[in-house]
Amino acid sequence: MQKENKQLLVITHLSQLLDVVTGFGGFIVPLVIWLTQKDSVLNMEENGKAIMNFRISMFIYFIICIPMVLLFGLGVLGFLILGILTFVFPIVNAIRVSNDQQPYYPMSIKFL
Repeated sequence: MQKENKQLLVITHLSQLLDVVTGFGGFIVPLVIWLTQKDSVLNMEENGKAIMNFRISMFIYFIICIPMVLLFGLGVLGFLILGILTFVFPIVNAIRVSNDQQPYYPMSIKFL
């Protein structure tokens, strides 16, 4: 039986911000929380998939920006925009989840 745990859902979204501190924890920690809690926490499956799709999409967009720096210089602007998105949307979606709304991550490609 699944139990409602809004705090864990909020923590899962906010754990993406570990990238600011560690550089890589923002992918690993939400992944571990999602995989271990998806069967016991209500809505963890949907939230975890949304987070992972967002993280994978942002990684692909960051990779695309690398040659754009060398070719057009637009990659720097791309890095700036992606950096803002990866910082702001985990906070926005943590607030949305705490208010019983579905998470929304723009520019996410549905992998999962």
